Amino acid sequence: MKILFEDISEIVIMSDMDGTLLNSEKKINEKDRQAIEKFVSLGGKFTVSTGRTLESFEQYRKLLDLRIPVIMYNGGIIYDYKTEKILYAEYLPENARKITAELLDAMPSAGGEILKTEKTYVFRNNYYQQHHTDICGISPVYAGLQEISDDGWLKVLFAMSPEDIPVMEEIISGKNYKEVDFVKSSEIFIEMLPHNISKGSAIAEYRKLSGMNDCKFIAIGDFDNDREMIQLADLGVCPANAEKSVKEVADIILENTNDTGAVSELIDYIIKKCNAENG
Repeated sequence: MKILFEDISEIVIMSDMDGTLLNSEKKINEKDRQAIEKFVSLGGKFTVSTGRTLESFEQYRKLLDLRIPVIMYNGGIIYDYKTEKILYAEYLPENARKITAELLDAMPSAGGEILKTEKTYVFRNNYYQQHHTDICGISPVYAGLQEISDDGWLKVLFAMSPEDIPVMEEIISGKNYKEVDFVKSSEIFIEMLPHNISKGSAIAEYRKLSGMNDCKFIAIGDFDNDREMIQLADLGVCPANAEKSVKEVADIILENTNDTGAVSELIDYIIKKCNAENG
């Protein structure tokens, strides 16, 4: 293992949301919620690292009672709910609109949205895009791509059928874009992010925050957009339902899935390793 379990107050758990902390019904299991509460009461630090937006995360925020900043937009920002301030942000380059238009022309069946801190803007709706809007519980702005202002693009999400995803990946590969990166965030989503921005790069920025320099980071996630975070954390963990590519880089593969309490299993493991309950 890459991590030494000594003081639980120096442990930071960074959990992905969808497919990890959220079950198949997009809810937080009570078992996991109670485990997080116990972990924090013993001095541990818990937060989330997610592709979700501030708007779509709002429904979970009070349930988790997060006391330290969160990573959002797949590493695009670090946000502190206590001060209601963005502590770190990276935005897409000016040519992001041009790239988005090129990809839409190449893949007419794709839907998509542009995500900013204040709102989500749907520029083309389809069944898969509408599904994303519904599961996130948001009220987006519907507008043409050219109508959306250039400022503050954190990421662009493309939504399409699972069969179309490999086609889009091949199109992107052929374009050889230099200023942006792409990541598959589910079976129906591909996201465009600023170059070298990911949940993994956000951990490096998180370590620079006040009081975090000496902490040990444990990351848990299930999908391709979690791989780098799991690799760059002091300890990388995944639930039993994780993608094969994620299991290949994880230090620990849990026995439980997101439906059966993977996060609580991880927390139980940490508490025992730290001997925290015995003081």
